[in-house]
Amino acid sequence: MITRDAQAFFAHAQALAHDFGPATARAAFLVAPDGFRLAEQSAQDNRYMAQAAGFDAARAADQHHALHRALSDVLPTVCFPGDPATPDAVFPNNVFATAAGRYVVGRMRHPVRQREAERADIRGFFGGVLDYAEIDLSLQPHPCELTGALVIDRARGLGLCGLSERCDEAGARLMHEALGLRATLLFDLASGEYHTNVVLSVLAGRAAIISERGFADPAIARAIADFYTPHVVQLSEREHRALVGNAIALSGDMVWMSARAADALAPRNREVLAAAGFQVRTVGLDAIEAGGGSLRCCVGEIY
Repeated sequence: MITRDAQAFFAHAQALAHDFGPATARAAFLVAPDGFRLAEQSAQDNRYMAQAAGFDAARAADQHHALHRALSDVLPTVCFPGDPATPDAVFPNNVFATAAGRYVVGRMRHPVRQREAERADIRGFFGGVLDYAEIDLSLQPHPCELTGALVIDRARGLGLCGLSERCDEAGARLMHEALGLRATLLFDLASGEYHTNVVLSVLAGRAAIISERGFADPAIARAIADFYTPHVVQLSEREHRALVGNAIALSGDMVWMSARAADALAPRNREVLAAAGFQVRTVGLDAIEAGGGSLRCCVGEIY
């Protein structure tokens, strides 16, 4: 099923067991922020990006290395080198995604990011080392920026796909099919939002972080919240701006977000996460966040 009808989608979703696959990834991959700087093409539709003077490449590299060390305490995490010709490559989850036995290469909107899909070393890792089958969407015309646009409940096989300049309906359908999802709900993001994973996180299939202001139709956000009740973090404007929504669960007991996001997290919302069984883990990423994404954007998941 792939639909814009939230009522039909959640009626179907209610009947699905938590047996689609592991709720969290078995490993992760990163791309180092080598040559980290303002990507002017990406800045056209990413209002979270800093001005050029706000980029500190050395600090970004130090913080990214700290992220690598921290994640490696929880699950195997590999890091590929960056490339000054692809300054956004530090956010690889938009370009490469995985499901059991396969990897998907997305179609990026901006040419500066389309170069990332050509990485022979990353393709070689998935195809040659892990022996995953390749599904290459990068050469077709429809933007589909993978787990930036598509938030996935891996336990149930559900997709929640926000449409914007970074993903159209045809691209969403291609991702739905490539990842073998059981059902995907399509909805429009609010004006000025570029990726769903900035305003929505699903944590190990049992909790959600939602910013209603990130949805063109608030009723969609409320329907998602109803589905994951009672373990739902509803973000304030301050939490939204601090990118609390750009969080990720890489195990069943921890949710990861940047230190800036955690500082903005309201006590009541921290209690919601604790009640769902999640400890909050943080890494300082303010230099990386100048690029318009936060911790979840840095993490590619390997299933």
